[in-house]
Amino acid sequence: MSTKEILVVDDEVGIRELLSEILFDEGYIVHLAENAEQARAFRLKHCPDLVLLDIWMPDMDGLVLLKEWSSQQLLTMPVVMMSGHGTIETALEAIRVGAVDFLEKPIALQKLLKTVLSSMRQGTTTAVQEKETETLHEYNNNNGMMMIPLPLDLPLREAREYFDSAYFNYQIHKESGNISRIAEKIGIERTHLYRKLKQLGIKPHKN
Repeated sequence: MSTKEILVVDDEVGIRELLSEILFDEGYIVHLAENAEQARAFRLKHCPDLVLLDIWMPDMDGLVLLKEWSSQQLLTMPVVMMSGHGTIETALEAIRVGAVDFLEKPIALQKLLKTVLSSMRQGTTTAVQEKETETLHEYNNNNGMMMIPLPLDLPLREAREYFDSAYFNYQIHKESGNISRIAEKIGIERTHLYRKLKQLGIKPHKN
C-alpha cells in the first residue's frame, strides 16, 4: 500500500510542526506550507491525499484558496479546514465550497486522527462515484456489465469498502434510487440496506 501524503497549510510554525510530528508518527508523508502561495504552488505540481487548511492566514485566507481550487477544478482531494476562531457560519461556508470537514483549534489528537481517516475514506468514495459516472455509459458495450477498477494494493477492509461503495452506488443508479427494489434484488432487508448505505456515506436519491 502506498503511503498517504498530507499537505498541512498553516501560518503558525508551532501548529505546522505539531501536526507534522503527529501525522509522521502515524506513518503519513507530510508536506508543509506556511501560506496560501506555497500551498497553491505545491498543488500545481502535486495532488496530496488530504489537505489540512487553516482559514485565517495573513496573505490569503483558506476559504479564498479553497474557492480558487474549486473554480480551477483542482479540488480533487479532500480538504479539512482548521480554525481557532471559527463559527458555525464559517464551517458551513467551507463545507458548501467543497471542504469535507472542519477542525476547531486547539485540535485534540484523537479528533485529528479520526478526521484524517474519515476524510481520506470520503475522498476515496467520491473518486469511486466520479469514476462510476464516467463509465456508466459503457454498460451496454460490456455485455450488460459495468467494469470498475479495483485497487488491489489497499488493505482488505479498505478494498472491500471501495467495492461496496461502487456496488451500491451502481445499484442505486440502475434502480433509480428505489430502495425496496434494490433490497429485493440483492437479497437483503431494507433496514440492513439503509444501515449499510449510511455506513458508506451514500445518500439514496430518486432519479
